Amino acid sequence: MKKSRKAIVLVLLVLPVFSSQSIAADNWWEKALTLISGSDDVSIPAELSSSEIADAFKLALSIGSEEVVSRLGGVDGFNADPAIHIPLPDELSRVKTLLAADDLELRLNRAAESATPIAKELFLEAIADMTFADVMEIYQGPKDSATNYFQQQMSQSLRSQMRPIVEESLSQVGAIQVFDRVIGRYKELPLVPDVSADLTDHVVTKGMEGIFFYIAKEEVAIRENPVRQTTDLLKKVFGAQ
Repeated sequence: MKKSRKAIVLVLLVLPVFSSQSIAADNWWEKALTLISGSDDVSIPAELSSSEIADAFKLALSIGSEEVVSRLGGVDGFNADPAIHIPLPDELSRVKTLLAADDLELRLNRAAESATPIAKELFLEAIADMTFADVMEIYQGPKDSATNYFQQQMSQSLRSQMRPIVEESLSQVGAIQVFDRVIGRYKELPLVPDVSADLTDHVVTKGMEGIFFYIAKEEVAIRENPVRQTTDLLKKVFGAQ
């Protein structure tokens, strides 16, 4: 752990020597690691404590996760984004082909958007609970280590808290009524199989997938260029200008 801590500290300290152009051209994380390969004699400077290192990374994650939640929780956060747009459940795919079910699909995405803001506090709680050892493990792990940490720590709570919001939203926006109407029309068609779907569970699952999809992208952005964050603590640790 001592060697790992020294390595991380040096990674953070060498960041300021890279110009903004080199940061844009290359991954500073990888470049810094090449400079410390085999190094074992670096001490933590007095002006940069280990707690500040951990706090800076946690702050970057907090800012990133809040940005993701704010974006996806707004109007068309899911509906207008082809990467995370929520389609009808697979078992209803034929419904969309045979009937005009776009309105129902829109309502599913609106429900996900209404439930997403609940994730903000869960992300902040998960980040607050990170130990210094957790931070070091994330630093040294794959590019989605923080995302995996979030999924392990908060998926169960996120699902349970999103579900009643989605359920209420589906009712308020008339999705259940539209669903019943679509299914009623579907059953009038000749030679079609029975279909069934738990719309609430479908929206919650796809909503969580969309949230973590963008958290993973945000994590990559933080690793590649943390100097885009501009708080005083991040400036001190990451050397932002």
